[in-house]
Parts: sequence; C-alpha cells; structure tokens
Amino acid sequence: QKYLCSNCNNILKKALQTLCGHRYCSACLAWIVRNNKNAICQKCKEEDPNTLSEESLLAEERAFGDAAINKEISELRVHCVTLGCSWSGIMKDFEEHQSLCEYALIPCHTGCGHVVMRRKLADHLENGCVNNVTVCQQCQCSLASSEYQYLIISSAFLFQQSHPTSPTNKDGCRFSEVGCTFRGSKEKMKEHEKSAVGAHMLLLLQHMRQLKGTLCSAAKAAQGFTPQSELSVNKNKLHVFENIVAVLNKEVESSNLEILAFRRQSELDQNIIRGLELKIAELHRCLTQKDAGLSSLHKSLLFSEQASYDGIFLWKITEVGRKLQDSVTGRTVGLYSPAFYTAKYGYKVCLRVYLNGDGTGKGTHMSLFFVVMKGDYDALLPWPFRHKVTFMLLDQNNREHIIDAFRPDLTSASFQRPVNDMNVASGCPMFLPLSKLQSPKHAYVKEDTLFLKCIIE
Repeated sequence: QKYLCSNCNNILKKALQTLCGHRYCSACLAWIVRNNKNAICQKCKEEDPNTLSEESLLAEERAFGDAAINKEISELRVHCVTLGCSWSGIMKDFEEHQSLCEYALIPCHTGCGHVVMRRKLADHLENGCVNNVTVCQQCQCSLASSEYQYLIISSAFLFQQSHPTSPTNKDGCRFSEVGCTFRGSKEKMKEHEKSAVGAHMLLLLQHMRQLKGTLCSAAKAAQGFTPQSELSVNKNKLHVFENIVAVLNKEVESSNLEILAFRRQSELDQNIIRGLELKIAELHRCLTQKDAGLSSLHKSLLFSEQASYDGIFLWKITEVGRKLQDSVTGRTVGLYSPAFYTAKYGYKVCLRVYLNGDGTGKGTHMSLFFVVMKGDYDALLPWPFRHKVTFMLLDQNNREHIIDAFRPDLTSASFQRPVNDMNVASGCPMFLPLSKLQSPKHAYVKEDTLFLKCIIE
C-alpha cells in the first residue's frame, strides 16, 4: 500500500509526501489543488473525519519529494504483462522497454486500421496491409510498398550523408518508413534516436530480408532482365544497406558514450537532489516543532487571558444554535469551560455544560456541572473541597437571572483530591428547562450567545 498514490491508487510517480503523512503522485497532487479550493486529504477523511487538522489541507508548497520511496519504487522487480513477452527487470527500466517491446500492439502507420504486434509490423506491411500500393511523389508511378520503402531508405541514407545533423521529418522518426511509429519534437526525437538504435536496426534487418525476396521476384519478372544484371543490382542495393548499417554502428558507439556521460551526470545530480531533500526535510521538521511550540504558547496565552484567580468566572458561549444541535444529534456530548482558580494558589476547577441535558435532564433541560481538576498546589490545600458553589445564567436584558447553588457532598468522590486530570462532574442536571432557554420572553440567548457565571465562596 505504501507504493500506491492516495488519489489514483496506482504506483506512485514522482512521489510527494504531505504534512499529514500520505503520499501522492506529483501530477495527482497538482490536479487536486488546481481543481479544488482548500482541498482536504481524502485518506485523512477515510481514516477518521473527526481528527482532521490543518495538516490535512493539501497544497503543493506544503508537500516534499519522498526520495526514499521513489528509490524503492525504481528498484521494484517488475515484468511485462504483454502476452508473449518474457521481459522482466526493475521499474526504472520498464518505461524504455514499453517503447521497444516486440509483442506490444501498435497501429499500422499507413492508416489501414489494423493493430499488429511490433515484431510483425514489417510482415503486415508486405503481405496484409491494404495500403500497400503507394504513388511515388517524384514520378507518380504506382509502387508496391516494399519497393517504395526501398527508395525512401536509400534517399534517407543519402540525405543523412549530406545533412547528418538534420532529421528528414520534423514530426516523425526518420525510420517511420520501415515501421517506427514514434513522433515528437526535435528534442524528443534526438532522445528517441539515441535510445532506439537497436530497434531501428531490427526493423531495417527485417525489411532488408523482405526486400531481398520482393526485388528478386520483380527483377526476374521484368522483360530482358538477365541473372547477371540481377546480381549487379542486388550488389548495389546490398552496398547501400551495408553503408546504412555502418552509419548506424557509428551512431550506436556515439550514443553509448553520450548515455554513459549522461548517467554519470545524472548520478551526481541525484546525489545533490537527495542532499537538498534531506535538508528540506530537516527544515520541515524544525518548522513543525516551532509550529507546535507556537501553538502551545498560543494556548497558554489564551488560558492566561481567560483564567480567573478570585473564584468568580464568567463563561461566554458563542454559536449556541449549532452547539445545541450538535448536542441533540450526539455529535458533541458536553462542553468544558476554560479552567479557573478559587485563589492565586487555590483549587483548580472548571464548568461542564450539556446544552441538551444529561441524566435526568436529557432532552428537557440544560444541565450544568462543576468539576474539580488536578492543580499545581493540591498538596497544600485542605481536602475534601467544601466551598459553596453558585451557578448563574445571565439574562442579557438584566431582568431575570437563573440562579442555583449547592454545597459539596463531602463524602462524594467528586470533591476529593483528584487522582486523574479531573474528578467526576457534580452539579445541576435540571438547571434550566429548554423551553425557557429558547423563550423569546427572556434574553438568555442573544445574538446566538449566552453567559454562564460561577461564584465560589
């Protein structure tokens, strides 16, 4: 699974790892970001929608190249699935094999509509292609495709000798007339001709064999053609092909030297890239740690701004409508307030509210509870907690506040010295009927906001 893209589910190509730890093909990530505003990682959604964070937000600048996984993928053992082909090797050599596989099905370049194996293309052109008659552009004579291709090969060779650096076709390969179907720009053509020399030689050899039989038959059928003249013609044609093969051999030697130099340079470049990727990964880790530190400082700052140290705490709750609906549907059980203190070095406590009720008040009342938390100075404080607690829901029109109070049950575990982060909540499960909370006669909720106050004597 680690070799598969989180988007297309195919083998990763130029793998990128996102901040959330999932991997995408570079092209897939670019497509997602381009077509989706604020795109979220699909894998994060599938694993746990409730834990989505800022790290799940996808952006190309927030992803980095995964050199390790790319190296593993490039060294995977693979085999060609084309029927009849026995090639096997490693992934980084597979793309080159695909362009040369003799068993691959390719369309006939004459436009006859047939799809044949690459290895049988020459035979198809000679014996099965319906477009095997070609009109010569020079003399307007109708020629069999093999005869016409012989003229093209000879012309190409002569042109090669007079213009050795210029391809005969800006779009198609020079060997298209003998079965090569590659087309591309000048730069791509140069790369193709270097990498496909062997395939070109194979196509030429196949074509030479067929031309030999075709030309001999045509020569014998011609009136007044003697065995001596046939031999002379064949010798001349053989000489042309020998020259072509000699040129190709020189190209092979030159290409091999260039490929070797390219591979050495590529290895050096890869080492530099790997070093840079490691530096980027280290910088990314440092940034992540600093982000975590800043987040912690931000939380501490918010806590210090909201904390109270005199036993009086005012809790502002916004988006009441949405939070009440979440409580009804069960998406959110209860809400905890920020912590506050009875004194500077006193008890650490907080409130917990169930907007749709809890226990005996579930579905009918708003429930409000008091929670004793583990504090820094618990060892110096008297236990159990015995201070009177007063709850208030403030009427924002200042008319009728809801007030309820209780004294702690000293035998209850809720008011003993905390062993865990917080004790079991205790308070008023039927603090206020929901009908009264939502009544237009009162202003307990105004502008989708309510205020709860707690006073500890």
